Amino acid sequence: MNTENTKAQMRKGILEYCILAILSRGSAYAVDIINELRKAELIVVEGTLYPLLTRQKNAGLLSYRWEESPQGPPRKYYELTEQGNNYLTDLDQAWQELIDSVNQLRGNKKGRKI
Repeated sequence: MNTENTKAQMRKGILEYCILAILSRGSAYAVDIINELRKAELIVVEGTLYPLLTRQKNAGLLSYRWEESPQGPPRKYYELTEQGNNYLTDLDQAWQELIDSVNQLRGNKKGRKI
């Protein structure tokens, strides 16, 4: 069995959570989000990000504003809405519960890394 495919599916499953986590630190331009995700080895293709941002915006989790750029056309900066912050808090809790469950199944003590 190919572990790379499974690892890619795992990364894909947490991508939306990671986008919200990045934006919880402040507004960001899409290219900045892509660079952060690439640095964390969570995304390789730019085309993956834009549909997720649109879906999150349509769900009321994000808003955006246009800012003039010193180089080229205006840039769209995304930021969390209050609903997005609340949703991220729920996801933080769900993530911790998932970590605890996996650690329990793997026979590790709560909070200890696998």
